Amino acid sequence: MPLWTIHLEGGPRRVNHAAVAIGDRIYSFGGYCTGEDYDVTRPMDVHILDTLSLRWKLLPTPDVSSDTPVPYQRYGHTAVTVGDCAYIWGGRNDKDGACNILFCFDSSNLSWSKPTVYGRIPGARDGHSSCLINNKMYIFGGFEEEIDRFNNEIHLFDFENMSWSYVKTCGQPSRWRDFHTAVGIDNIMYIFGGRSDEGGDIFTNHEIYCNKIQTFNTITNTWSQLPVTHGAIPSGRRSHSAFTYQGLMYIFGGYNGIYDQHYNDVYALDPVKMEWMEVKVKGDQPCPRRRQCCCIIGSQVFLFGGTSPKDQHTQRTENDLLDHSDLYALDFSPSLKILCQLAVLKYKLETKCLPADLRWDLTAMTTNNTISRSCNTNG
Repeated sequence: MPLWTIHLEGGPRRVNHAAVAIGDRIYSFGGYCTGEDYDVTRPMDVHILDTLSLRWKLLPTPDVSSDTPVPYQRYGHTAVTVGDCAYIWGGRNDKDGACNILFCFDSSNLSWSKPTVYGRIPGARDGHSSCLINNKMYIFGGFEEEIDRFNNEIHLFDFENMSWSYVKTCGQPSRWRDFHTAVGIDNIMYIFGGRSDEGGDIFTNHEIYCNKIQTFNTITNTWSQLPVTHGAIPSGRRSHSAFTYQGLMYIFGGYNGIYDQHYNDVYALDPVKMEWMEVKVKGDQPCPRRRQCCCIIGSQVFLFGGTSPKDQHTQRTENDLLDHSDLYALDFSPSLKILCQLAVLKYKLETKCLPADLRWDLTAMTTNNTISRSCNTNG
């Protein structure tokens, strides 16, 4: 029974950031916050969440005068994990534009480097997706700033020889798009959502939000459309989150610009049965939002950041959005201990009869506000 078990405020206020899980920590890179100055060049910030203590830490700002390469602050980039390292690619800001330099962040010593790479480097972009399959990072889509167009190509970076290559594909390519998601299950990349345009690769402000699943076979380099014809199919959206758990692909939230609609729903795709399912999650759930991050550790998905409308019922602009600094955890397999703790907090039960270690945990939870005191049983 999946359950929203944790709700905390006071983390990094970030939108369109990128994050990875390494061990029991989550590393969040860059992003933006409404009101901050993005007309200057400054080093990318790194926030670290200890998922055991549920405490955030901001790393000190690197010395830009040193010879150590550090990526500039940006949004719309991606990150993948290889061993103890996170690799950051793409993204843009208002001063420096888009970037196509690969950066490496080593979590063992909290340092940046710029690896020497070979091959055909993709054009700078933001809003693309990256997906790690068989020690290769597959880049798809996004918006290329220099040539001012959407992209529907696939490029891969092979971490064995640190080289880029353009992938020649078979089949009908997926539609040009940005701010979609891609996940890898076995040798297949599953692509969902994003913002497309009636102009194809040219932005005409006539947006399309498709809810079809496109797949890319990384062994045969072949495109196909997954024939999902039954189940509770989610609506098309962009700037949502996607992750995998026990062979299923999950999506959360996002935004549809045609309907001006933000979402906080959870759907799961079974690629074997070719069926969508809406997942009803109980607990204190996040509000509808887009541009958040989701990272999975064990059976828990940690969701943080993103942006939502201040008023769900009125037409709005970017200035009418509220950037979040909260943290949620969705637990696919909550322990009996967690369920007891939530019940005690919800119903304000007497704890004298509980074991000492559980009483101590409840005291810490109450003191540190590490688990929300409310649990919305309506989901």
